[in-house]
Amino acid sequence: MRAYTLSILSRLANTGSPIIEKEIVQWVNSKLSAAGKTSSLKNFNDSAIADGKIVIDLIDSIKEGSINYDLVRTGGTEEDNLANAKYAISMARKIGARVYALPEDITEVKPKMVMTVFACMMALDYIPNMDSVPNQNQEPIAIVNDVTINNTNSHNNTNSNNINNTNSN
Repeated sequence: MRAYTLSILSRLANTGSPIIEKEIVQWVNSKLSAAGKTSSLKNFNDSAIADGKIVIDLIDSIKEGSINYDLVRTGGTEEDNLANAKYAISMARKIGARVYALPEDITEVKPKMVMTVFACMMALDYIPNMDSVPNQNQEPIAIVNDVTINNTNSHNNTNSNNINNTNSN
């Protein structure tokens, strides 16, 4: 999932080079700063992530007014941190981010999963309506239970959907 998220970001950035974690941290901090937020991120191991407030502030930075700060707890206790993390993930999904991390991934500061939360919000910020924007230059690939689905966009291929079974049983 982490590699998939980074590949999506690389396509959206359209730079031709892969997005690295350092660039995501820089994007988070610039987004927070531009919105006048005081929170910041050092890296994906940053203990400040545990209370969920950085994620909440980032959501409000992407879509101003989407966060009801009356619902955000002060943090510090496991209960407060978990409530904030649940709210953060819920609101991230509500504004359109494809977040698949769990609240516990935030409260326990699991770096790889935390990175995916920020990367999904970065992807949302690059293309706010990802589901409605056709991707005509790329060949999307989905892998589901050992079956790879290739959606080809070739002019000389009359069958636009090829299904290749990659299960080597």
